[in-house]
Amino acid sequence: MAMNLDELNRIARAMVEKGKGILAADESSGTIKKRFDKIGVESTEENRRDYREFLFRSKEGMKHISGVILYDETIRQKARDGTPLVKLIEEAGSIPGIKVDKGTKALPFSKDETITEGLDGLRERLVEYRGLGARFAKWRATYTPTQGRPSYTCINANAQALARYAALCQEENIVPIVEPEVLMDYDNDIDACEAVTEWVLKETFQQLYYANVAPEGMILKPNMIISGMKAEKRARVEEVADRTVKVLKHCVPAAVPGIAFLSGGQSEEEATAHLNAMNAAHLNLPWRLTFSYGRALQAAPQKAWSGKADNVPAAQRAFAHRAQMNGLATTGAWKPDLEKKAA
Repeated sequence: MAMNLDELNRIARAMVEKGKGILAADESSGTIKKRFDKIGVESTEENRRDYREFLFRSKEGMKHISGVILYDETIRQKARDGTPLVKLIEEAGSIPGIKVDKGTKALPFSKDETITEGLDGLRERLVEYRGLGARFAKWRATYTPTQGRPSYTCINANAQALARYAALCQEENIVPIVEPEVLMDYDNDIDACEAVTEWVLKETFQQLYYANVAPEGMILKPNMIISGMKAEKRARVEEVADRTVKVLKHCVPAAVPGIAFLSGGQSEEEATAHLNAMNAAHLNLPWRLTFSYGRALQAAPQKAWSGKADNVPAAQRAFAHRAQMNGLATTGAWKPDLEKKAA
C-alpha cells in the first residue's frame, strides 16, 4: 500500500483536536486484572467488555475523547447488543486505535533496563487491525532515569524499534503514536528526568528520520519532565510545565501535529494541572499539547462502577467529569475550583 501522507496528517490532526484527547483503554490482561482487583471485580472477558462498553457509550465523556487506544481483545469485542465496540467509538465521533507492541522484556547484559518486543509479524498484524477499524497504533518503550541509567544501548535499541514500528504503520496508512516513556517510579529529581528525556527524544527522532517516518503523520506520546514519585521534593506545577515545553522545543520537529502526554502514575488532578499549565503559559507552540491518559481518566469511573450495573450512570458521570477537565486543560482553561464544584 502506498503511503497517503494527507490522510495520515488529517487523522493525526483530528487526534489532537483542541478540547479533546486520547483515552488509553489498552491495558493488557494483566494490567486490567490489577485495576479490577482493586475494586473487587473479577477480570473476566465479559466484565472487561461491560466496563469498556459503558465508557464508550458515555455521551458526555466521549465528547472530549478524540481517539481510543484498544487492546487486541477489545478491538474484536462486541457490545451486549452485538454492536462492535469499534463502531461505538466511531459513533461517538472518536477514532479507534490499537496497541501493537508485545510488552517489555529485560535487555540482555543490562541492569534493570528493557527492550520492547513485537516487530516480528507486525506488518501482517497492521493489515488485520486496519481491517478491524484501527486508524492509529501505539508502541511504548520504557527507560529508567536513575543510577546513571539508561545506557546508550537501551536508548538506541528502543529508538530503532520505535522507528521501525512507525514506518510499518505509515506504510499501512495507520498513524503511529510513538511512546518513549522515562519512568517516574523512582526517587530521581526533576533534573535527572530532564536530562534522560532529552537524550531519549533526540535519539528517537534521529532514528525516525533514518527510517523515513514522516513527522506530519505521527503523534508523540512522551512523559512530562517531572520528579520521581519517591523523590524527597516534588517540583511545582509551573516548573514541570516550563521544563517540559523547553525539552520538547529542543527535540520535536515542528511538523509533528501534536504531543499527547502520558500520565505515568500522576494523580488525576496532577495530570490535569500539568497539562493545563503548559497550555496556559505557552502559546503559539508549533504542535498541539493534549493528553493520552489511562489511569488518570479511568480510576474514578472504575471506583464508582465497582462491577455493579446499577452504578453505571455514576461511573459514566465520573468519566465525563475527568474527560471534561482534561479537555479544558488542552486549552489552558482548567481551574482547580472546577474540581470542587463537581465533588
